[in-house]
Amino acid sequence: MQIECYAQRLLNPFRGVVHTIRFQSAEAVTTDGIEWDIYVANDALLDGLGRAGRRAQISDIRYGHWSAEQGLKRGPLYPSDDFRRLEDMGAVVYEHLLKAHRDVPFAFLDQFELWLLDRNDQPLALLHSVRTHSDTDTKPPLDWRAGMAAQERFQSAAIAGQTESAGAYLTRHVNSLASGVVQWFCRSDDGAGLGLHTLKGGDTLRGRVLDADAFPPLFIATAGMDAAHTRLVHDYHAWQAPWMLLLPHLDSATRSALEACACQQAESVEKHCRLYPAVIDRAALQAARVEAALVRSQPRPQQQDDVMPMFYIELNSTESG
Repeated sequence: MQIECYAQRLLNPFRGVVHTIRFQSAEAVTTDGIEWDIYVANDALLDGLGRAGRRAQISDIRYGHWSAEQGLKRGPLYPSDDFRRLEDMGAVVYEHLLKAHRDVPFAFLDQFELWLLDRNDQPLALLHSVRTHSDTDTKPPLDWRAGMAAQERFQSAAIAGQTESAGAYLTRHVNSLASGVVQWFCRSDDGAGLGLHTLKGGDTLRGRVLDADAFPPLFIATAGMDAAHTRLVHDYHAWQAPWMLLLPHLDSATRSALEACACQQAESVEKHCRLYPAVIDRAALQAARVEAALVRSQPRPQQQDDVMPMFYIELNSTESG
């Protein structure tokens, strides 16, 4: 019985990390290390589809929601032989979750990365990542995006006087530096990247090897940008700091700088801090958590929350796509 535990980045834009406990086609997922959603999928629907089966999609059924404080809240039950098989897979994941939920953060296994290239064929912005070579035939968007939240909330004095939002401006500027070619890379443990297939041209780039320094550690390259646009990118990274601290490869200086920025967003720090792989200034981080607790203790207007999880849409049946 093989159970996998791993982490994977949520990208384009980078907006956090999902940690997964997976057995066959059942998995438990969390983005904060506290609340876990458990899903099962009827992978038997893909039998006989061959290569096409890798591209087919089957809907996920909610097995349940779990937290250490509230325990397991089960999803709907269906009286069928297929569902009993799914129940068994879900139960395996749930039992392992009870043992392994304190082991987060898990290791990152999404070493296959899709990069938007600049006009010198160097990595400009990270678009997507997957765990296996076979998953590189996926079809994600091929332009970089700062994200809807950035368009609404991110601000930067670097572009004072612009009529559009800082997020929209940054999106437009990064894509204006691109050659239009995107390339998959397989990243090795030392950070180097083996160039795999390209999209939208650049066929001669396949098979090249780039050193780790060619890949910007915070996913957007600033080489060649003027001072104002470099500051804009740095401000964006500062705004993303509570999420950036989830990354395991940051050097101490970068992590320390990001912690200082993140502590200005106390509630986001409180949400993600359990998954930080390292902490430089524990006193500052704890102060931010105390601030977040004080904010939460204040009464807030009642709001209807109909938002679904960011990586799944729950359906009441499964079907092949």
